[in-house]
Amino acid sequence: MSPALSIALREMRGGVRNFRIFLLCLALGVAAIAAVGSVRKAVTEGLSSEAAAILGGDAELTFTYRFASDAELAWMDENANAISGVVDFRSMAVIDRGDVPERALVQVKGVDGVYPIYGEVRLEPAMPLGEALSGAIPGIVVEQIFADRYGLSLGDRLRLGETEFQLNAILLREPDATGAGFSFGPRVIVQRAALEGSGLLAAGTLFNSQYRLELDPEVGLNALKTEAEDLFRDTGMRWRDRRNGAPGMTRFVERIGGFLVLVGLAGLAVGGIGISAAIRSYLDKKVETIATLKTLGATGRTIFAAYFIQIGVLSALGIAIGLLLGAAVPTFLGPLLSEILPVPALFQVYASPLLEAAAYGFLTAMIFTLWPLARVLDIRAGGLFRDATSSETNRPKAVYVAITAGLVVALVSLAAVLSGAAWLTFWSAVGIIVALGILAIAALFARRLAARFSRAKMTQGRSALRLALGSVGGRTGETSSVVLSLGLGLTVLATVGQIDANMRNLIELDLPEIAPSYFMVDIQNNQLEGFLEAANANDGVNQIDTAAMLRGIITRINDVPAREYSGSHWTLRGDRGVSYGDIPPEGAEITEGAWWDEGYSGPPLVSFAQEEGAELGLKLGDKITVNILGRDIVAEIANFRVVDFGTMGINFIMIVNEAALAGAPHSHIATLYADEPSEAQLLQDLSAEFPNITAIRTRDAIGRVADTLKALASATSWGAGVTLLTGFIVLIGAAAAGEKRREFEAAVLKTLGASRAKILTSFAIRSAILGATAGIVAIAAGALAAWCVMTFVMEAEFAFEPVSAFVIVTAGAVASLLAGLLFAIRPLAVSPSRILRAKE
Repeated sequence: MSPALSIALREMRGGVRNFRIFLLCLALGVAAIAAVGSVRKAVTEGLSSEAAAILGGDAELTFTYRFASDAELAWMDENANAISGVVDFRSMAVIDRGDVPERALVQVKGVDGVYPIYGEVRLEPAMPLGEALSGAIPGIVVEQIFADRYGLSLGDRLRLGETEFQLNAILLREPDATGAGFSFGPRVIVQRAALEGSGLLAAGTLFNSQYRLELDPEVGLNALKTEAEDLFRDTGMRWRDRRNGAPGMTRFVERIGGFLVLVGLAGLAVGGIGISAAIRSYLDKKVETIATLKTLGATGRTIFAAYFIQIGVLSALGIAIGLLLGAAVPTFLGPLLSEILPVPALFQVYASPLLEAAAYGFLTAMIFTLWPLARVLDIRAGGLFRDATSSETNRPKAVYVAITAGLVVALVSLAAVLSGAAWLTFWSAVGIIVALGILAIAALFARRLAARFSRAKMTQGRSALRLALGSVGGRTGETSSVVLSLGLGLTVLATVGQIDANMRNLIELDLPEIAPSYFMVDIQNNQLEGFLEAANANDGVNQIDTAAMLRGIITRINDVPAREYSGSHWTLRGDRGVSYGDIPPEGAEITEGAWWDEGYSGPPLVSFAQEEGAELGLKLGDKITVNILGRDIVAEIANFRVVDFGTMGINFIMIVNEAALAGAPHSHIATLYADEPSEAQLLQDLSAEFPNITAIRTRDAIGRVADTLKALASATSWGAGVTLLTGFIVLIGAAAAGEKRREFEAAVLKTLGASRAKILTSFAIRSAILGATAGIVAIAAGALAAWCVMTFVMEAEFAFEPVSAFVIVTAGAVASLLAGLLFAIRPLAVSPSRILRAKE
């Protein structure tokens, strides 16, 4: 047996009593990451296992603003065992009650007799969907929230467009709801055939038609997709299949999961501070042992290896505990989480998130133990006689500094790869390092300031305050440990709080002031003039903007498939709004190129959004192929212009010359700016005269977005809470490590005549100062991080939010006070004579 292993085994006979904080910090951080990863994996597997039901079939072909042609239907019929045709769009539901009908925005799904191919539609009362949608008066099923909001009962009637429907059941579950994406209104289902006379599916209106296919199990999806795209690439067909039935939801889950893992890494960083402090405390207690071993001839490398083995074994134990907790929590809470989550989840123990968490835990343990452990090599045997080693601050040798830096790079690189958000990971790591640097500087500044004030005249006669300031300004290491551990946890919480407050202000306060009252869609060409007249007749209307509205899919750039040319940019995922005009929109800012002449009738030209064009790598003269209603339009980029989507006004990424879309069936959209008291009457007047036109109330849309952000902020706050809990554990560890020092202080002070109350007050003031310092620095660092996010990511104004800041400072002071007092009671009870006699 090697000397290092022999020493390590002897040292470990004492158990893990000295490493409780070490194990807690490491286990808690690993458990948080393992739990988040396990939930993310469960949702991903759930989406995968239910992919066909979520999609509505084995494959889906989607068309914008039109139904499939005869050729497309023939190809589907040739390759599929069954076809379910669905139409999806927004509309206004009208509930006739007395003299004033009620109107509500709904998301309409028109289905055929084959729907659903997979899964089951659950209704209340229980009945087949076909039965609920049939009858002399066409049937309709609606979500419970819609029925509750408008007081609807079974048998009540409501209109969609020109068609009247009878409410026959409440919609409890539709199998393909997860893949449907975000909707601005409650969902309702009707028979597609019943919509034919409603006026809602006229040429140019906004709707998507979806054809879900049931395929033989042996059919190769890759080959079938390639065949469909080769045949119908020029018709604007979009393909999805069961391999990724809900791509938007999958990306959302992956991004949120990745972000929460980064929050968990912040928790591990906080735990790392506790780990480092625990190692230093343990090694300080082993000074005499280490010095004796060196006196007996043991080399620094042997001693380093001995303690490295101990730390490695304990790290493995802490990681194992964390993995057990991280796997157990989502497994046991699976049934509860399944009820809460809006997506299917398959909860069980998964190896990949556990391995990921173990890797994070191992790297973190090595990063924060290597530095204090490397100091073992520099301990001289003379330290045994001087009892001064604990105060030495020698920096480890360059090789250990380099190894530590390499481990940090490895940790950040691993997180970048596994989180799927490389830039977010990089900047998060930078933020954590900067926050630690700010906190370290603040701790040093607090020490020096406290030391100065402890000798100032203003503290004379205030012995409790003076003692507290003197302790904070001392070289015990408690100040740095508390400010770093508690401060980083509070910084994460402060950042989340500031971002959440600013986003809420932006969405709930700022946007309603600049946003229109209503978006009006599906205005037919022959209705536009009458619509404008009716809207302007309302005295509360301040402004009306209109534009021609079509939807198109960017399929090629410079005759190269768009995704090959520019990757998976958001403008290439699905269809985008397209308008036309020979005159620039009012207030348009052309950044490059020039607008075409009025009446231009040459080859198609397009004006493209400047920011999105730069992200796609476009330049003047590039050719863009846009498929509109199954027809390819190849347009040359004539100019770039500024498009500000933040105003929520009419904005288009692409505007082509008018002649390019001559004869294309289309509708118009309008934004109406009106005084809030006039909005209800305006909606009633316009809906009564134009029942096919859909009105989207901006305030309602903003409210739904705000609810989503609230849920995200809540999830992030829970993650930040774990970080803060870890910080509190580190705080307790620091207080526990200083208990012996407090015993000695209390003994000396009692001998000099200080009362227990004064000593306790001194300890309390010290803890409160440290906690408040951590909170104040956390507010500054959190505000800086939030400013960066709002300015550079959200491109919005930042305003400091004082309420959460006050709560953070108070929480820091209280947490530190509680931890300090918890380990101040016993030192006060110890006899001074016993403590001082032991120091002789």
